[in-house]
Amino acid sequence: MSDITRIDTSARMSQAVVHNGIAYLAGQVGAEGGTVTEQTQAVLAAVDEVLAKAGTDKTKLLTAQIWVADIATQFADMNAVWDAWVPEGCAPARWTGEAKLATPGFKVEIIVTAAV
Repeated sequence: MSDITRIDTSARMSQAVVHNGIAYLAGQVGAEGGTVTEQTQAVLAAVDEVLAKAGTDKTKLLTAQIWVADIATQFADMNAVWDAWVPEGCAPARWTGEAKLATPGFKVEIIVTAAV
C-alpha cells in the first residue's frame, strides 16, 4: 500500500493529501471582501504555498477547478490573474463554474491537483 501524506490537517480536513505521486489540494479561498482580482491573487498565493508544502509547484498542475460567485461579472478579471500566474506551457486541464460559495464575501475558490 502506498503512503498517504496529509498536510495542514485539522479535525475536518487537510489542506492537501499526497498519494501515489499526486497532490490533491483542498479548495483555496482568499480573505472575504475586496475585488475578484485581489481574491484571485490571494487564492493563487495560497495554492503556491500549499503546493510547496506538498513538494511540488504550479509547473506540475494536472487539473484546476475554479468556482466564481458571479461568472457574468467576475470571469474575465479572474482569468486575467490566472493567465498571468500559470507558467507558459503548463496550463492544466481546467473547468470553471458559478457557485454560491461558503460565505457571501467569497468571490472565487480554486481547487487543484498536481504531480509531485
